[in-house]
Amino acid sequence: MIVNEKVAIDHGLKKDEYKKICELLKRIPNLTELAIFSAMWNEHCSYKSSRKHLKNLHTKGKKVIQGPGENAGVIDIGDDDAIVFKIESHNHPSFIEPYQGAATGVGGIMRDVFTMGARPIANLNSIHFGSPQHKKTRNLLRGVVKGIGGYGNCIGVPTIAGQTNFDESYNGNILVNAMTLGLVNKKKIFYSKAAGINKPVIYVGSKTGRDGIHGASMASAVFDDKIEEKKPTVQVGDPFTEKLLLEACLELMGDDSIISIQDMGAAGLTSSSVEMASKGKLGIELNLNKVPCREDKMTPYEIMLSESQERMLIVLENGKEEKAKKIFDKWDLDFAVIGKTTETKKIELFFDNKKVADIPIDLLAERAPVYDRKWKKIKLPQSIKFKKQDFKSLKIEGCLIKLLSHPNICDKQWIWDQYDHTVMGDTIQKPGGDSGVVRIHGTTKAVAASVDSSALYCFAHPLSGGKQIVCESWRNLISVGAEPIAITNCLNFGNPEKEKNMGEFVECVQGITEASKYLDFPVVSGNVSFYNETKDRGIKPTPSIGGVGLIKNYENMVSMDLKNNGNIILVIGKTIGHLEQSIFAREILSEKKGPPPEINLFNEKNNGLSILKLINEKLVVSCHDISLGGILVAISKMCIKSKKGIKLNSLKGLINKFEYFFGEDQARYLIEIRKDNLTKVDKILKDNSIHYDELGYVIDKNIEFSDEIKLSVDDLEKTYKNWLRKYMVN
Repeated sequence: MIVNEKVAIDHGLKKDEYKKICELLKRIPNLTELAIFSAMWNEHCSYKSSRKHLKNLHTKGKKVIQGPGENAGVIDIGDDDAIVFKIESHNHPSFIEPYQGAATGVGGIMRDVFTMGARPIANLNSIHFGSPQHKKTRNLLRGVVKGIGGYGNCIGVPTIAGQTNFDESYNGNILVNAMTLGLVNKKKIFYSKAAGINKPVIYVGSKTGRDGIHGASMASAVFDDKIEEKKPTVQVGDPFTEKLLLEACLELMGDDSIISIQDMGAAGLTSSSVEMASKGKLGIELNLNKVPCREDKMTPYEIMLSESQERMLIVLENGKEEKAKKIFDKWDLDFAVIGKTTETKKIELFFDNKKVADIPIDLLAERAPVYDRKWKKIKLPQSIKFKKQDFKSLKIEGCLIKLLSHPNICDKQWIWDQYDHTVMGDTIQKPGGDSGVVRIHGTTKAVAASVDSSALYCFAHPLSGGKQIVCESWRNLISVGAEPIAITNCLNFGNPEKEKNMGEFVECVQGITEASKYLDFPVVSGNVSFYNETKDRGIKPTPSIGGVGLIKNYENMVSMDLKNNGNIILVIGKTIGHLEQSIFAREILSEKKGPPPEINLFNEKNNGLSILKLINEKLVVSCHDISLGGILVAISKMCIKSKKGIKLNSLKGLINKFEYFFGEDQARYLIEIRKDNLTKVDKILKDNSIHYDELGYVIDKNIEFSDEIKLSVDDLEKTYKNWLRKYMVN
C-alpha cells in the first residue's frame, strides 16, 4: 500500500500530524512506520490533549514511592511493604463486545500491577451504563459483569468493592474502569526503564494473533453507526494464561535477572518497546521473525499493532537467557529472544532479512504532539429557591421508598455476587460497604480501597465536582477506619476538540488537584479516556477516583452495620439542606438545575481526621459517610445492613425536614456510639469545632420518627434489594 494523506487519516492521524511526520522523518513513512506513529500519537498513548493539564496534579507525598509515569503508582505502608495500584479504562471495547472488553480490562490492569513486581491482592471497578430503559443497557450490564467476574475469578484475585451507575448520557458509550492493588516488597519493585547496550530483549507469554489490531486507535475515536465493524479491534483474554504469566514473572523477579519489564497493553509490541527505550534514552532493535505468532503469514504491521493479551516484554541481563527460559518453559509459556538494546536511540525493525522500520525514538515519545486545546470555563449555576408548596404533597416515607429503589442507590448485590470477593482468604470487608478491606497476610495491617465518581456534580460545575469526588473517596476510607494515603484517577470525558468538553476536563482536573493537595491525598497513577462520544453526543464528565488507605491494626476497622440497641447515632458535620443537584431534587421534584453542594476542604479534612481519631480510640462502633440521597438514605442502608432500626429524635431548629433528611451537604458522617461514650465524643468534636446532631438511637426492626413515620426495615430491605434483581431477570 502506498502511504499518503488519506491512508494516514484512515489510521486516525490528522492532516497536519501526517505532514509533521514526513517533515520529522524527512521522507514518507512506509505502512509499518505509519502504523507505529498512529499508535504512539493517538490520544490513548500520547495524552496529547491532556498532558499539559495533568502536569498540574498533586503527585508528591511522604508515602509516595512512585508517582505517575510508570505502569502503576506505589505507596509505602511500612515494614518494607508497599502497595502498587492503578485504575484504567476499557470503555470502547466493552461497549463493542462487553464480555471480552471488560475481561481484558481486568487482565490489563492486573498486568500493570504485577509488571512492577507486585502480587495482585484486590480488584475494584467503576462501571457506568445508559438508562435502564435503553434497549442495550441490560445486555451490556450482563456482559460486563460476566467479563469482570470471569477474568478475576479465574485468576484468583478478589473483587472487594465497586460502583455502578446509570445515566442516559452513557447510552452510546458505557464506561468500564478497572482497578487493581498489589503487594510488593519496596526493595523489589521493577520498572520499565531500559538500561545498558546490547542487552537481550525478551518476548514472553502468549503468542501474537490478529486480535486487537488498532485497539488503541479505536479507543481514541468517536463512535458512529458502523460500531459493529470494530469488533475485530477488541482483544480476547485468557485468564488461565495470565495466571501462568503472573507466576512465571514473579518467579523470575526473585533474582537479579531483569533490567526492565513492560506489559504489552495498548498498541502492543509498539508501545512496550518504544516506552522502554524512551525511558532509558536507548535504541531498540527487533527481529519480527522471532516473535511467536499463532496465525500464519502475519506481517510486520500486524505484529507491531496486535493487542493480543497476556504478553510481556523484558530486558534481561546478559547471560540470564537460559535461566529465564527454563522458568517460562516450566509454566508452559512462550519465551523468545527477539532483539537487543542499542545506542542508536531508534526503533529498528527487521523482517525477512530486511529493515522494515527505522524511526528515532524521540519522534514517537518526547516529540509527539502536545495540544493546548481551547476550553470553555463553566460558570457556577444560579441557586434554585425551593418553595413550601414544592413539598406540600410529599411524604417522607414515600420519598425514601422511591429513592431506595432508584438504580443509582439500590442494592448492587446481584452484581458483586458474581465476583469472588473472598479468594486468598484476606478480605475482611466485602462489597456493599464504604470501602473494601483486605488484610496484609501475616501482619496486623489492612488496606482499604474504594472507587467513586459523581458525573452529575461534575456536569453541573466541573471544578466543584472534581473536588467533591476526591473528598468522597477520602470519606469512604475514613468510614472504615483507614488513614487515606493516595489516589488513582480514571478521567472519562467526551471529545476534547470541543471547547465545552475540554473545559469540563480542565476544571475537573483543577478540582481534583485542589482537593488532593489540601487533603495530602496525592494522585500516583491514572488514565485519561477521551472521545467517549457517539453521533456527536458525549458522556457527562466522569472522573473516577480510586482511593487507598491503611489500617495499622485491622481490629480497629469499623463497618456500616448498626450494632446494639440503645446506642446513639450522631450526624457529624453541619446540615444546611442542599437539595440542588441531589437525587431527591431530580427524582422527586423533577428539578435538574442549580449548583452542586459547596465543598469546604477545611471541614472535609477536620471532620475526617476527627472521625479517624474517634475510631482509633474505639469510640465508634459503626460509621457511614453521607452522600447520595442524604441522611435518611444513609441511615436506612445502615439499618438494612444490620436488620436494626432507629428511633429518630425530634431535632430542635429543624430546617425543612425534606431538606434535612435528603440534602446532600458534604463533609458529613453518621456514627454509632455507646451512650456512656457521648461525653468523650462530645469533647473531641467540640475541641475541633465540629458541629454534630444527635439523630436518634438504635432500636429493633423499624425506622420511627415521632408519630409521623414508622417504617419496617424488612419492607425497606425488599425495596432496596429488589430493583436490580427484577431488572436483570426480565
